[in-house]
Amino acid sequence: MIWEIDGVRVGHWSDPVARTGCTAVLFEPAAVASGEVRGGAPASHELALLDPTATVERIDAVVLTGGSAFGLASTFGVTAWCEERGRGVPTPAGRVPIVVGMGLFDLAVGDATVRPGPVQGRSACDAAIGGDGAAAPGLGIVGAGCGATVGKWRGLAQAVPGGLVGAVQRDGELAVAALVAVNAWGDVDGVGRSGEPWPSMPPPGSAGARGAGPFANTTIGVVVTNARLDKLGCHHVARGAHDGLARAVTPPHSHVDGDAFVAAATGDVDAAPELVRALAVTVVDRAIRSVGSVA
Repeated sequence: MIWEIDGVRVGHWSDPVARTGCTAVLFEPAAVASGEVRGGAPASHELALLDPTATVERIDAVVLTGGSAFGLASTFGVTAWCEERGRGVPTPAGRVPIVVGMGLFDLAVGDATVRPGPVQGRSACDAAIGGDGAAAPGLGIVGAGCGATVGKWRGLAQAVPGGLVGAVQRDGELAVAALVAVNAWGDVDGVGRSGEPWPSMPPPGSAGARGAGPFANTTIGVVVTNARLDKLGCHHVARGAHDGLARAVTPPHSHVDGDAFVAAATGDVDAAPELVRALAVTVVDRAIRSVGSVA
């Protein structure tokens, strides 16, 4: 899992009753990162900084959150937490932490009045440093995965549980790992009702045509490697993460999903970007397919 990579810590804040939560991924030291959005309905914070042409190269944290756009407020708590610990890009006015946030829509499955905010973001950071590494964070119905569901193209009533999933792949000293909150409009291969054929065009008035609408979806995730990559290399890896999603989810990247991935490199091992990308495809695919066993 991504917390097995040196310099990466993960913590959650979860509300299993309200069916929402957030997950903080902390990098110490800051990691080179890029990202990509392929879904049509994203909720994000600071993703534009991840463009390979943007000035800032490294990030201090990534936040995966429920609560849709409301939940992005949790990134402010993570930013303040990082500032208090002297993390961030040096500026004449002090350090400015670079915290990227991605949100999914879980308001329709629990208590829509409960959303992760700054306090909850801080709590996730405290959990990240308070644990003992690999045993601490956990997967399943925790953090950003608390309200996640999949298979909503038939309608929300036909959805099956999603969750927070992960996987890691190694090639000698090289490690590539993924952490994904799976809240897809489409089906995950091998999960729930996914054996049903996906119609090429759902007939008018059918559950497939009606679906769950634009307000119930989005799969978001982080891929972390210990490879030494520049920002363009990380962008290449983020694209591979989306390819892994497309292997596991049918259909992927719909206009009602805000599918987004961040790829971060801690820079400890020399590796070809194409190899890291290939492993990213594998770990994201495998992580998403595991959703039925951890939810």
